[in-house]
Amino acid sequence: MKKLYFVMALLIIASMVLTACGASAPSAPDCTKKEVFCVGLVSDVGKVNDKSFNQSAWEGVQKSKTDGVADVVQFIETADAKDYAKNISTFADAGYDVIVTVGFGLGEATAAAAKTYPNVKFIGVDQDQSAGTVPGVTGLVFPEDQAGFLVGALAAMMSQSHVIGAVCGTDVVPAVWRYGEGYKAGAAYADGMNKTTTEVQVVYHSDVGFDKTFTDPEWGATTAKSMMDNGADAVFGCGGLTGNGAITAAAQAGKYAIGVDADQFLTLPEAAPQMLSSAMKLIVPGVAQLIVSSKDGSIAAGNFVGTCGYAPYHDLDSKVPAEVKTAMEKLNAGILDGSVKTGVSPAKP
Repeated sequence: MKKLYFVMALLIIASMVLTACGASAPSAPDCTKKEVFCVGLVSDVGKVNDKSFNQSAWEGVQKSKTDGVADVVQFIETADAKDYAKNISTFADAGYDVIVTVGFGLGEATAAAAKTYPNVKFIGVDQDQSAGTVPGVTGLVFPEDQAGFLVGALAAMMSQSHVIGAVCGTDVVPAVWRYGEGYKAGAAYADGMNKTTTEVQVVYHSDVGFDKTFTDPEWGATTAKSMMDNGADAVFGCGGLTGNGAITAAAQAGKYAIGVDADQFLTLPEAAPQMLSSAMKLIVPGVAQLIVSSKDGSIAAGNFVGTCGYAPYHDLDSKVPAEVKTAMEKLNAGILDGSVKTGVSPAKP
């Protein structure tokens, strides 16, 4: 009898641990029912509360439930890239209707899962399908170079030292490459308009593996401090927790901080007082819209191109000169109508 109680206690503890980790097993009985619409999200390495990329995708999934589209939503946080396939199959085997996989790194695992589970709809955030469409997979992609361009131009126009920096994750990820190179291009464009010369320091954290490049705030902070020691008075953080470390360090030093993916004034309070803007890609509405399309059957394999832009100036609004605001509005309009080109290639040559 004591042995039976011991086994039951272990099972209870195990279930509590799973729940505490935010990776509880999906409810298979509910999701196998046709009338129950279930959406699961598999994060890239990192957490769904990273205040940036993974979090925005998860908020999009949550919006689908708030809007009455999804009945059940759940996430699994990936701790190691080798677990991509296992995490995806956890939802697929449980009968989930839609699985959102977040990040370039999950591209191969998502494509493989789509072949194994043809009745599941897959939404791959930042997973470009232009090289070959995979049936059942819709890639939610963004022109990140445009958002990087806008905040690069803003940083150059606001810089007093004419030195600005960007601390990014690995440039192996095309989206990160586009952000960083767009930032350079935007600064150069602003220099051309204003007859100024801005030194742009862009550093990619490509010296480590995928398990570290986006989850290294200490490296981000150290790199940003080095840039500021070299005169940078505006720092763009581009790469999950790594980028967060950089812009937090910049804000604490009284320099301009520029966020990424979401409006990080709202998600990173420790940097908010010095948050000049953020290079935004509208992940939340993009994910939510594709979930709606998955449910009504209108979703198509291939790429769905989302929208990019830049965030409001918030607390620093009074410090941004009227002529800079006007210039930014014109640049944004030019980007949207195609009259302004970034000149950035889709991926690192």
